[in-house]
Amino acid sequence: MRSELRAVWLDGRTVDLSLNGGRIARIRPVPGPATAMVLAPLVDAHVHLDKTHATHRIAGRPAGLFAAIEAAAADKAYWTPADLRARATRALAEAEAHGIAALRTHVDWSEPARPRAWDVLGELAVEWRGRVSVQRAALVPLDLLGDPDHGPGIAAEVAATGGVLGAFVYRNADLAAKLGRVFALAARHDLLLDFHVDEGLEPEARGFDAIVALTARHGLSGRVLCGHGCALSVRPEAEVLRVLDAAARAGVALTVLPTTNGYLQDAKPGRTPRLRGLAPMQEARAAGMDVLVALDNVRDAFYPYGTYDLLDAWRLAVLGGHLVPEDWLDAITRLPARALGLEEARLVEGAVADFVVLDAGAPADLVSQARGRIDVWREGVPIAADAPEQVPA
Repeated sequence: MRSELRAVWLDGRTVDLSLNGGRIARIRPVPGPATAMVLAPLVDAHVHLDKTHATHRIAGRPAGLFAAIEAAAADKAYWTPADLRARATRALAEAEAHGIAALRTHVDWSEPARPRAWDVLGELAVEWRGRVSVQRAALVPLDLLGDPDHGPGIAAEVAATGGVLGAFVYRNADLAAKLGRVFALAARHDLLLDFHVDEGLEPEARGFDAIVALTARHGLSGRVLCGHGCALSVRPEAEVLRVLDAAARAGVALTVLPTTNGYLQDAKPGRTPRLRGLAPMQEARAAGMDVLVALDNVRDAFYPYGTYDLLDAWRLAVLGGHLVPEDWLDAITRLPARALGLEEARLVEGAVADFVVLDAGAPADLVSQARGRIDVWREGVPIAADAPEQVPA
């Protein structure tokens, strides 16, 4: 099948794209402004499909991160297989419709036994193969995963079921020893690592530093991803620049999560927040780190708004981080694909014609036009995504 997209923005140029047989046959520069944009398929490295679309059951607004953790824990009473499946299926349909081709979902693993959500999301990963690639990352409290009696069994389960090993790390007692056990487990089972780390505004939080040091010690460059890093926003600047430089040399990547962090950090009733918890994105990239942007929570105790539109999070990151839009599109395409161990899509002649087409002439327009049309193309053909299955909003 032959088709052509005329006057589209691609990697900073206005081009005509000729497609044939499901591949990009020709890219031809043309004069004048672009009328649409073409991006590689979007990849979201950090979501929570087990918690999503549950705001109808969350009473009031949790006042900060740990209140949200308590509210989400209480909601688990409703997490039957049917409930988990319905909410996650809606999320995946929204993700597909918004051009997300792959995502990593963190899954709460708060007891030694494998959680029900892990198996339900594993079933959905199989069912959605070829539409949205789904990875599962175990989100285990560090005190549990770093426990020598329980951590080995959890890591073995994660390895046996094709998952990623992860932990919630925040000012834990005996933090270095527990993290050391986690890294040893990852090395033993050849597992990728993904941490929720320093998700707060206490400058003494140093989990990120310990993860960087252990990554270098174990030679795990490109296999460790850190999400949040809010405490880096309030630590002394010289100190932060040193640890970011060390992280770049160690090969640690950083996921920035502007929606949830902006909503929960420095949250006090009746008071405008002063601190937003946005990790130092520009400094991390300048140091040489891969910096990603992800959605995190959607309509749950941690963030009660949104849909699975990754460009929404990217716009907030651009505005909150004072980013140059065209320089940061790889934070939702190529770099998260690399962090997830996936092939990085390259829109070049001869490549498979998988991409998204956006109703915008340039990256700055994506910031200005928050609800522009998005069309998802697979093998040179636009697809009609399923309407999301509705659960109570």
